[in-house]
Amino acid sequence: MTVINLPIGEVVEVAIDWMTKNLSDFFDIIKLILLGVLNLFEGIFNGILGLIVLICWLRVGKKESILAAIGLCLIYGMNLWSETMETLALVLTATFIALAIGIPLGIWMARSDKLDQIVRPILDFMQTMPAFVYLIPAVYFFDLGQVPGAVATVIFAMPPVVRLTSLGIRQVSEDVIEASDSFGATYKQKLFQVQIPLAMPTILAGLNQTIMLSLSMVVISSMIGGGGLGNVVLRGITQMKVGEGFEGGLAVVILAMILDRVTQSLGKEK
Repeated sequence: MTVINLPIGEVVEVAIDWMTKNLSDFFDIIKLILLGVLNLFEGIFNGILGLIVLICWLRVGKKESILAAIGLCLIYGMNLWSETMETLALVLTATFIALAIGIPLGIWMARSDKLDQIVRPILDFMQTMPAFVYLIPAVYFFDLGQVPGAVATVIFAMPPVVRLTSLGIRQVSEDVIEASDSFGATYKQKLFQVQIPLAMPTILAGLNQTIMLSLSMVVISSMIGGGGLGNVVLRGITQMKVGEGFEGGLAVVILAMILDRVTQSLGKEK
């Protein structure tokens, strides 16, 4: 009986080794940029309790802002404020990168059936591949630290915003498109003044899912030095410190609830 052995793993290793050796300068530039963005976000949010509460007050409402203040005070009382800000910086950085890539790609997919057929299996691959696998090439390219955690988070969390952007634009009524054509709207006018505004609730749902998936990568990215609340939870797991692990998990839940309420409110009229 002949056994067929497909050396897929070996091919991947050769490709990663080649990229590591020949594209090291490119990866160093990306690393510097991402570190700058992460440090910027961390610097903005670290110690600014009132800013987050104010955002909740303006976007969500009085009741939710009070609950957000209580939750953030609880995080501060558990001495996890610095770790929470590191996690928030990582999540926001990954989210902005995912949006910068995902929304234009989703628009392109909505305009091209051929591209949609090509990209959809890639998105399936990105979303179903175990998240731990992304850590291996990320560490190869960017060493240990927050940057490989951010890169792995972007890859894992980007598919929802791509899919839902494409879906939202495709679901815009043909009657509306024909009406805009009859008024002589250009391609850009039709896209930015008709299709995207009508698809915005669906796009924002993709944003919400992207943020939630980014938060789910917190503990996983801590395994390669991602820092933040993931380190607290990981320490609780590896050292059997149940209380410390619970506190880290509780802080993640509070942060997730605040971000969820804020993003859900973005599509609502105030």
